[in-house]
Amino acid sequence: MKMAIDDPQFAERIRAADPEALRAVVTSYLGQIHRAARSAGLDPERADEVTQATFTTFIEKARNFEGRSHVRTWLFGILYHKIRETRRQLQQERQMDEIDDVFEKRFDTQGSWVRPPQPVDVQLYASEIRELFEDCLERVSTQQRMAFVLREVDELSSDEVCKILNITHTNLGVIIYRVRNRLRECLEAKGVERK
Repeated sequence: MKMAIDDPQFAERIRAADPEALRAVVTSYLGQIHRAARSAGLDPERADEVTQATFTTFIEKARNFEGRSHVRTWLFGILYHKIRETRRQLQQERQMDEIDDVFEKRFDTQGSWVRPPQPVDVQLYASEIRELFEDCLERVSTQQRMAFVLREVDELSSDEVCKILNITHTNLGVIIYRVRNRLRECLEAKGVERK
């Protein structure tokens, strides 16, 4: 006996968990529910999961359907709650991933520090030295600064630096030597001692 989904007696069949009625609802609204899940910004896999969870909940709770609203309205209400649950879960997973990343970067597999934290005074001193170093580096020519940064900071090979700056290896060696000397003299003049 075929019956329209919006027929009042159809609600009775849903409440009775009539397999034919439940199948008719799933068949009628599967595409709409899935499109709505995708429209909510879920990737295809999550949209499939949410769609399945929506219909699973619908079937499990069919006996509670009172028929006060259209079955489609009830389904979309379930979908809305499933999307919210999924988003909460995704947010928690992201937060856990961030925490896991921090632990992986800072601790080895035995739980020991990969690089122990520096005391605050060491960090402050390093910050001050960095500022002084940058100030001294600004005092050399652009070509010298580029050669030094590419070779010593970015750790490019001499061949790469020579190609980038269009200079010879001999010229690069002279530039690096001069920049090191100027940086040392500048830092010493600013009161930085060699250790």
